[in-house]
Amino acid sequence: MNSFGRITLGVILGCGALLMLPVVLTRLMENRLIYFPPRFPEGFDPSPTAFSGLESVWIKTSDGVKLNAFYFASSTRAKTLLCFHGNAENIAHGLAQWRDFSGLGLNVLALDYRGYGRSEGSPDERGVYCDAEAAYAYLVGQRDIKAMDIVLYGRSLGGAVAIDLAAQRHCGGLIIESSFTSGRSMARRAFPIPFFEYVPKSRFDSLDKIKRIRSPILIMHGTHDTVVPHSMGQQLYQTANEPKYFFAINGAEHNDVYDVGGFAYLERIKQFIMSLPKSSPSPVIP
Repeated sequence: MNSFGRITLGVILGCGALLMLPVVLTRLMENRLIYFPPRFPEGFDPSPTAFSGLESVWIKTSDGVKLNAFYFASSTRAKTLLCFHGNAENIAHGLAQWRDFSGLGLNVLALDYRGYGRSEGSPDERGVYCDAEAAYAYLVGQRDIKAMDIVLYGRSLGGAVAIDLAAQRHCGGLIIESSFTSGRSMARRAFPIPFFEYVPKSRFDSLDKIKRIRSPILIMHGTHDTVVPHSMGQQLYQTANEPKYFFAINGAEHNDVYDVGGFAYLERIKQFIMSLPKSSPSPVIP
């Protein structure tokens, strides 16, 4: 090979390496790019004396990871809301929201995924699904709560977790807030580079999974969400099976649906849960 050929080959290989570098780095650092697991605020005391009615519990997953969760017990024979928070959050951040949910006459279990809050481990897609399964098993096995009395609630990332769980386990209902259609759709928004959405291993295929769910579904989304667009919430709604409901929170962005929605937000959740039947489980669509 002459010198010109060697130079040409070197340029081609160099360009190829440069093109592959983002792919390799993304694969190596994928979980760090996706998950932002905050720990508890310094000095935070999640004890019943500090927060009336709160019980801090520990749940062990099938792969041996210890997870922390907050449990609020209702004095009535109520439905139980199993809550999955969004990314860059932990259960301490949502404490006011969990208490408001409890004030609707519900039992509430809010879970921190592995690596979040005081939970052990490091998050990945398979891991957070495993965490959700463990929380569900805890309610059924240790709290003696029937599957059809469990309502799943998931916000943003937690919506994908809740949808995955509802596609595999019986539940009384499903509430999805500000969540996305798939991991690939979010990768496409974050990095509008041709075919880049196929690089990450994490899929979070909520749009596909929601087709398999027969439980009643309430989807809520802020009209001004610039992180996960309102249109993604509408896509999830359009793909879901009946019975299904969509509640748009006018003026709300990604992280303030609960605050902007206020009384109407809580009332809509209460109405949805009160409408749920107490009958035999509806099967998951194979």
